[in-house]
Amino acid sequence: MTDKISVPDRTSILQWIHNGAKAEDYSQVEPIFAKDCISCHMANAKSIPPLTSFQAVHKVTAADTGTSITDLAETSHIHLFGVSIIFLLTGAIFAFSETPVWFRVCLVVVPYLSILMDIGSWWFTKYVDPAFFAYVVVVGGAGMGWALGAQILISLWQMWIDLVKAAIGATGVSR
Repeated sequence: MTDKISVPDRTSILQWIHNGAKAEDYSQVEPIFAKDCISCHMANAKSIPPLTSFQAVHKVTAADTGTSITDLAETSHIHLFGVSIIFLLTGAIFAFSETPVWFRVCLVVVPYLSILMDIGSWWFTKYVDPAFFAYVVVVGGAGMGWALGAQILISLWQMWIDLVKAAIGATGVSR
């Protein structure tokens, strides 16, 4: 809505928000809301938040602190155990592949390290440093995806493609 409000008025509102959006300072920005915003953000507006009072504006300016600790604990718990079971199953199948032992060990361990990095970073993002750990979440998720994909693709290749090649070679059938 930057085209609906002047730069000085927008600067005043943003400064008020950055200073904590306090009720005692609302009188400084209230005329701006009345002049530029309330024509659309009226009390009975359905699809956009109303900006007709301090309480209504305060709801919009409140800082988003992210998910609650209860929701974060519940989601972490579900993901740690659920995704670990998936890694256990795919890792067990992959362990029977004919790849070198060092590669199998690495590819079975990487998903577990990645899930710890991913889910651990959820907590660090909330409580330590969101700017850094948000990237660690992405790297952890990519590590899980890469390792899981490699386990599945290598296992399927060896179960099906190599089996078909061996069957064709055993029967002497040529293409």
